[in-house]
Order: sequence, then structure tokens, then C-alpha cells
Amino acid sequence: MPQSFPQDSVGIVTPQTICFDQPLPLACGRQLDNYELVIETYGTLNADASNAILVCHALSGNHHLAGYHSEAESKPGWWDSAIGPGKPIDTNIFFVIGLNNLGGCHGSTGPQSINPETGKPFGPDFPIMTVPDWVESQARLADHFGIQQWAAVVGGSLGGMQALQWAINYPQRIRHCLIIAAAPKLSAQNIAFNEVARQAITRDPDFNNGHFYENGNVPKTGLMLARMLGHITYLSDDGMREKFGRELKEGKISYDFNPQFEVESYLRYQGERFSTAFDANTYLLMTKALDYFDPAADYGHNLADAVRNTRCKFMVISFTSDWRFSPERSREIVDALVTAEKQVSYAEVDSDHGHDAFLIPNPRYMDIYSAYMKQVANDIPVTGKENN
Repeated sequence: MPQSFPQDSVGIVTPQTICFDQPLPLACGRQLDNYELVIETYGTLNADASNAILVCHALSGNHHLAGYHSEAESKPGWWDSAIGPGKPIDTNIFFVIGLNNLGGCHGSTGPQSINPETGKPFGPDFPIMTVPDWVESQARLADHFGIQQWAAVVGGSLGGMQALQWAINYPQRIRHCLIIAAAPKLSAQNIAFNEVARQAITRDPDFNNGHFYENGNVPKTGLMLARMLGHITYLSDDGMREKFGRELKEGKISYDFNPQFEVESYLRYQGERFSTAFDANTYLLMTKALDYFDPAADYGHNLADAVRNTRCKFMVISFTSDWRFSPERSREIVDALVTAEKQVSYAEVDSDHGHDAFLIPNPRYMDIYSAYMKQVANDIPVTGKENN
């Protein structure tokens, strides 16, 4: 590993593609006859496959959790602060799997993949995905590695929703569930934000009803607007005030419609970068999966009943300034688990970083995270520890 990489980095990592031939029935009534999942792994799987951690990604995340793809890469994976030697998810102890979910745009089967029936990209014809669909595909991924039970399933935001669904759908296959900055279902306000973002994309003239691959264009303006809107909801008022205030780029007002405030420039930069790196059809799919998530719906809309058959231990973490998935929403999950008499720990971390706080190595957050992961490590069966 080059000396330029930190000692607690997993270093250079190489993605893998896992192919599945067994058809996958989907909640929408369709199925994928075969599919591929792109993953990355860190650490070593022990002899009885008992030290495995699954990390589920949020809306725009992917399989690249930690480390670097090359020596030239300046930015590590999106959760590098939490994964590596000596970090909360310690790769000296755990075998970690990150994947790009089905419908994604970073290598797994999704809208950009070729539809075997047409010989063209699926585009908008790719089936609608749900969180239970992803969990089922992830269970098959576990089977591929011979993992009968995860030491933990971990996720933030949409990733936390997947972790909760895992505990409900596969109670015997998970020992710990870490739900970070998440909610048991979206509020009407959150669904509204997602719909505005989708409208921005679909009304872009270059969207072409989702078949933009064929004309070589992308709905760049729509993606930019969707990301700018989303990014505002990921930040907090206090955080934006501290970072940008009302600072002017040039120190004075120019009396035109060009970006003049630092926050305007920042949002345009984020939107521009996102529009060249993310697929518009994937954005639509991911936001719909968020909208549809409601595990209590199959249990008379009683979340306590939904989690009653779970068998794992839970850790729920929220952040004080997160208004997209506020601490009150995390406490709904905690209250349901308490009502169902489950083992649950809860921490509300003081942070001014809004929803993005789950990605930022706040010392208090990292201490809580690390302390709980030590419990996860202690619960690895003795035979697994002996083979670490």
C-alpha cells in the first residue's frame, strides 16, 4: 500500500461482479430472469462465515464504501471514515460487503443494462424496485458467500431502512441491526420532495421519456435541479449558516441573475457534478423505493407487530439537526421495538450537519458507533473468533 494512504485505510480495492441465474420475483409483479450485483469486500471472511457485515447504501450511494480504486484516486469510498483497520467497522475483525443495489447505475443490473428482449438499454422499462426486493437479492448474495447469518446489517438513511427490513424478513439471518438516520416510512413532506425531484428530471427535454441513452444526451438540467433540491434537504439551517452565511462570491452584489452568494455557487457545483455521475432513471427508481417503504403496512400499520418476530439486537442512531429524518422518526422505531420487547440501544447525537451527519466522523458519533461494534464483535461465535 502506498505511503500516501492512511494507515487505517483498506488501501486499493477492486470491485467484483457476481452473476445470478435464478429468477428474482419482484414486488411489482415482474421478475428479473438473471442479474448482476457489483460489490466490494474488505477484511477476511472467517472459516464459519460468522464475522460478515453487510453495509446497505443510501439513495445515491454504491458499492465503493472504503479505500481507493487506484493510487491516483484522491477521494476514498463514501463511508471510509467508518470502515477500515481500527475504525468502527474494523476490517481486522470483520469481513465487510458493500454492494450497488439492483436498479443502480454503478455496475449492477439497472436501467443502463441491456434488455435482452430489445437489445437496447432497459431505460424506463426496468422494473420498479422496492426495499424488500433489494433485501431478497442481498440474501442471495449472502448465500453466494456461504453466510448463513450476518454479524450485522448496517445502513444510513435508505440503507437503514434496508437494515430494518432485513431484521423483519430474515430474523434468523442477522445478529445485529444498525439503523442510522432513518425512518419507518417517509412523511408526506419527504414524498413531496421526491416528487419535485422526479418532475425536474422527467420534464427535462432531454429525458425523452427515459430513453435518452439512444440519442446520446442526458437530462442534465433535470438531474442538476433534483440534486440541488435534495442537497438542501440533507443540510441543516445552522450548518448552512455556518458554512456559507450570506457571503458573496465577489464581495458585492452584481444586480443580475448569475450566482452571487456562496451557497448558490455550492449548490450549482453539487448539481453539476451529480449530473455527470448519476443516471436519471436510477434516481427515479431509488426515490420510488423510498416512497414505497412501509414495513408496517403488512401488519395492520402497526410497527410493533412488524418487528415482533425479529431476533437480533438493534442500535438506532439519529442526529439533532436532521430534519429530513428527524430524531422523532428514529424514536418511532425505538418505541416499536420496546413495545415488542426487543433489545434496542438508542443514541441521539448532537450535530449541525443535518441528514448528512451520518456520513461525517463526528467524534461522539464515532465513539458510539465503535462501542456498539465492539459488542457486535463480542457476539461472533467462539469458533469464528478462533479462526479470525
